[in-house]
Amino acid sequence: MILWFITMTLLKIFSVIFLVAVFLGGLVSVHQEQKIWKNPKLPSLSFYAMIKVYLMNVLWMISCAIGSLLTPLYCLLTGSRETRKFAHAMVERNCAKFLCYTLIAPVEVVGMEHIPEDSLYQSPAPVIIANHDSQIDLAAVYFLNREWRWIAKSSVMMLPGVGQIMWLSDHVFIDRVNKSSGKTGARNLYVQSNASVQAGIPMFFFPQGTRRLGERLPFKDGAFKVAIENKSKLIPISLDIPLTAWNSGYPFTKAPKPIRIIVHPPMETQGKDIEQLKKDTFDVIYSVLPDYTKQS
Repeated sequence: MILWFITMTLLKIFSVIFLVAVFLGGLVSVHQEQKIWKNPKLPSLSFYAMIKVYLMNVLWMISCAIGSLLTPLYCLLTGSRETRKFAHAMVERNCAKFLCYTLIAPVEVVGMEHIPEDSLYQSPAPVIIANHDSQIDLAAVYFLNREWRWIAKSSVMMLPGVGQIMWLSDHVFIDRVNKSSGKTGARNLYVQSNASVQAGIPMFFFPQGTRRLGERLPFKDGAFKVAIENKSKLIPISLDIPLTAWNSGYPFTKAPKPIRIIVHPPMETQGKDIEQLKKDTFDVIYSVLPDYTKQS
């Protein structure tokens, strides 16, 4: 009886902590997304849009939390020792696609033949890179229906549900700065990324390093160093997020202009200069995207 009381008390405490964390995490996500759309070249988020941002993040955290409980159960029932495939291909992918369909916009993918499904688990795997505009990107890219590993800050582990499912999916976590040594997390990034592509699992990078829809930030070196060192092909992807994505009345009105994902032909990296490779992929990715920096 005492054990039951202690168990139920702990469950109640955990539930309260989880719900508070989800609530606060949703608010922080709205603030982060709002900053992107405050750019004078872009339409500001309406109150309804902010509700959609909040709902997307809250539902994402809750669904990932459920998925993080189902993943070990699935492995137990199937006898599998691999949590990654179920957590990534089933939980992450289906949750992301559901949230896009129900809250944001339809998604169109062009050029999927450039990431053939049978290329998975062949070494070295390709390195995928894309522009990073909005939180929408993180959900939309799952319509590629392919496996990969993300690079994420270790602080993401603190997000309820999200951190746990990403850990089960075996994504790469890095500390930008190690306080004890003063060193960056770059070494861990390269070690784990190299191991992934050599094992046949593509790495997915947003080489500009942060979300910016109204700006075109220069690409950082990380993805290109990984591709060159492993003689991997680079697959550039253009993410075209329509300006109506958040502010439309969808899902209660007609679907807005769809999110478009354009997959470009793979680029060879062997023997290439890293600066030239960065310029070439930058030009390819932005060649099919609207340039909001030039709009008044």
